[in-house]
Amino acid sequence: MRKTKHFLCLYVLLWLITGVTITILFTSGDRNFWESAQFFFDIALNRKFLIGFHLVFILCYLLLLAIQHFVIVYRDKGKHTFFKQFGYRFVLPIFIALIGFKTLIYANSYELNDYQWDSSVMNTNGIVNNLYKIDKKQRGMSVFGWSEDNTEAINNLIKANVEWVAIIPFLYQEDEKTKVINIPDFPDRYGRRDSSFINTINTIHQKGLKVHLKPHLWMSSGWRSNITLDTASEWDKWFESYRINMLRYARMAAETRTELFCIGTELRTSIKVQPEKWFQLILDIRKIYKGELTYAANWYDEYEHVPFWNELDHIGIQAYFPLTKNSSPNLENIEKGWDKHLKDMQLLHKKYQKPILFTEVGYKSESQATIKPWEWSSMLSPLTKKKSDRTQQLAYEALFKKTWHQPWLSGIYIWEWNNRSTAERAKTDLDFSPRFKPAENTIAKWYGKDTSIN
Repeated sequence: MRKTKHFLCLYVLLWLITGVTITILFTSGDRNFWESAQFFFDIALNRKFLIGFHLVFILCYLLLLAIQHFVIVYRDKGKHTFFKQFGYRFVLPIFIALIGFKTLIYANSYELNDYQWDSSVMNTNGIVNNLYKIDKKQRGMSVFGWSEDNTEAINNLIKANVEWVAIIPFLYQEDEKTKVINIPDFPDRYGRRDSSFINTINTIHQKGLKVHLKPHLWMSSGWRSNITLDTASEWDKWFESYRINMLRYARMAAETRTELFCIGTELRTSIKVQPEKWFQLILDIRKIYKGELTYAANWYDEYEHVPFWNELDHIGIQAYFPLTKNSSPNLENIEKGWDKHLKDMQLLHKKYQKPILFTEVGYKSESQATIKPWEWSSMLSPLTKKKSDRTQQLAYEALFKKTWHQPWLSGIYIWEWNNRSTAERAKTDLDFSPRFKPAENTIAKWYGKDTSIN
């Protein structure tokens, strides 16, 4: 009975600590305390979050049992026995586990890489080259980790010859069966989070870069491409909630003079079920926003089915094409992997006579990055995957060699640049961010080239 009470008390306490911690961490200039608390409640029932929480709870409970055990040993058997048992049964196993963990991380992160960083291709003068004015190629980056003062973050992007920045606000629904996307209480007003995006866009413009506003639908579980509703009425309600959100961001794009607006990302099932809604949405957006429009279609089983490409300025492709079947490929193999996809892109361009924009393309810094580029890393990836900055760098070299000169390509947006990345963390980081990795230098090299010069 006593252990059960301790168990329940610890469980409740851990929920309280987790809730308060997440709420405080996510309370910032663009989100107040109560909005952050609501965010915690939104994710609290997420399957992955619950699994992680209960793993932490089990570890905490085991730690509590260990503390109780050693308190009893100290009380009943004395100091000498306590220190002996504590050292052999607690400290030593943790030490061995920690050494094993660090050794495995090091082994998976170690790579012989002879890449030579070329400092001459980096833009160190702090001024945007504005090559877009010459060759009309969008040298883009999807960027996360903005703060209140983004001066240094934007200077780092300029250093990598980035000229266009994708700003990505998130819409939210719980899963693939959710019937209505979350809508602000006052859709006609901007909240604190919206103000943060507006300030960031204005700062980016002040530094001479251009902006691509690209709202994403985020779900706690499932994938936005697979939204499945049962009736036409449910689909109508879902789309109306989507329309309200997108018109709000279209107004933001108009007011901030954003150069490019993306009307949707990977919403395959909606497009197949209710194409007429999308045509009307484009008309409604055009009444508000006078800049260029695109839609970001998934590379697999979507872009071929989009009926409204003629109504947009760019055909947007989420270009996570599989390029190889083997890990740690060489440059030649990765380049060959592009051949089939380039033919498909040329046919797409010929059919619609519209430029193609790679609204996302990215590669993790791991040895299997070119096999399934769309796959995300997990918490266990550093233990189970082989880090490879070389594979990531070669993937970007092949991407630019095969596509950058193509006349049908209007630009590329790299996924993703994390402003919070550090040089130390990059040594073991397997994720997409190219910062402090050879890939950053390769991107800067190609983004710094004028493609109008053969």
